[in-house]
Amino acid sequence: MLMNGFDNGVLPLLGFAMLGLAVVAFVFALMAREDAYRAADKQTKTFWLVILGITVLVDFFLGMLFLEIAGLVASIVFFVDVRPALKQVSGGGGGRRSGGSSSDGPYGPYNGGR
Repeated sequence: MLMNGFDNGVLPLLGFAMLGLAVVAFVFALMAREDAYRAADKQTKTFWLVILGITVLVDFFLGMLFLEIAGLVASIVFFVDVRPALKQVSGGGGGRRSGGSSSDGPYGPYNGGR
């Protein structure tokens, strides 16, 4: 009975989460410029689009847990390694602030407790 609830409740939610992560990774890989991949010394844009596209297809159509986990690893690698390198090369690594002093905190200037 417990396994039936797990199979009908938790596993589909995990599958949807992995599919969502793969789709978001694919969209981010699609939006990045080709030259940014070369400048960041990562695999090519085509490589990542193929890997993440296959991941989306496997998660959406096949539902084989082993292949889903392999796709999850590829999506995590993209988010943890490739995307930050692409953002840094593309000039998006500085956060949302466009300038300011070195004494600025997250909510404005730090005045030393005065």
